[in-house]
Amino acid sequence: MTFERLRPRVRAVPPITADLLVAAGVALFTASDAAVNDPEYRQADAFTWLLVAVSVLALVARRRRPVPVVVITGAACAGWALYGHIGELLNLPVIVALYTVAVLGDRRRTVWTGAVAAVVSGAVALRVGHDVANPQGLPVLELIWPLVPLLLGEAVRTRRELLREYEARAARAEEDREREAARRVHEERVRIARELHDIVAHTVTAMTVQAGVALDALDTRPEISRKAMRQVRDSGKEAVRELRATVTVLRERDDEPPAPVPGIEGLRELVERFEGGDVELVMRREGEFDGLSPMVELAVHRIVQEALTNVVRHSGARRAAVSLVRHDDRLTVEIANDGAGGGVGELPKGHGGFGLIGMRERAAAAGGGVEYGPVPGGGFLVRAWLPAERVETGS
Repeated sequence: MTFERLRPRVRAVPPITADLLVAAGVALFTASDAAVNDPEYRQADAFTWLLVAVSVLALVARRRRPVPVVVITGAACAGWALYGHIGELLNLPVIVALYTVAVLGDRRRTVWTGAVAAVVSGAVALRVGHDVANPQGLPVLELIWPLVPLLLGEAVRTRRELLREYEARAARAEEDREREAARRVHEERVRIARELHDIVAHTVTAMTVQAGVALDALDTRPEISRKAMRQVRDSGKEAVRELRATVTVLRERDDEPPAPVPGIEGLRELVERFEGGDVELVMRREGEFDGLSPMVELAVHRIVQEALTNVVRHSGARRAAVSLVRHDDRLTVEIANDGAGGGVGELPKGHGGFGLIGMRERAAAAGGGVEYGPVPGGGFLVRAWLPAERVETGS
């Protein structure tokens, strides 16, 4: 715990200050060893202290010029041995320099530095003789000891690189998570916007149609007017129910049962909301429609809903037909009208295009597609195809 508290303070020390502190510590131990030499060997003199000063001062530049510092401290260490000094700490400056070369460099430089240092150390040992250079009687140690600080520096550098790589991976993973979260939020916003558009646009259009019927029949045929107003009331209730189901998703209330998803069985009621207006509507179904996935049923419902809304609001049509055909594993939905429309891939005049975009998105999400455009002889056609594989439900 104490080390963890000290680490930020140590890292906050300026590099030049840290280098001066390291040089001072090395100077203390190296000078102490140089001052107390074995009586049988050469004692410290001016040349000895000159080598101490040169090797210690060189350590101040070890971060900026690690290889030249190794050369200087290594020459000083060899000079002591050749001059007749022995000691356990006289090679401390070159040890620090070798460690710095490895920890601030790369593996190739470490290997070359280790090879040269080992050869030079072995050559000095052979030159000065057994008694001076290697009192322990093991000449191979003079070849090995320069490799120890290099291996230590290599291990520290590798660990730092791994930590940086782990931090980079963690940062990339966090960025990926943020991007994924943003993508999901965007998709959910688009889905909710599409649902609200379909609900509001369709309901307002259907209520407008029925309100017009009620207004026209108010004086002459009050029973039709009452029926139309009931349809307006039912459309409003249905819109409120669907809006509540959509808003419930935003609340994330797990204790509330999910509202039923609009599907194919609700298409007849959907068509009835537009009946009685200026557009004559017919509906045709062919095949069995049970066992479809809820996503496919919802896509069919919303596509028909949006297409009929466009027919009433934008096409100027007098007649429209809704056709649902299921054949094997394919469900085809067509909404045709005899009104004016744009070219293939174009939007009806005056329409913002959000509904047709929503159709494509819904069909694509369910694994199908949508195409629309004018038909020969006049009119406009919306055709959607969706997968109709049977969904098995457990008992």
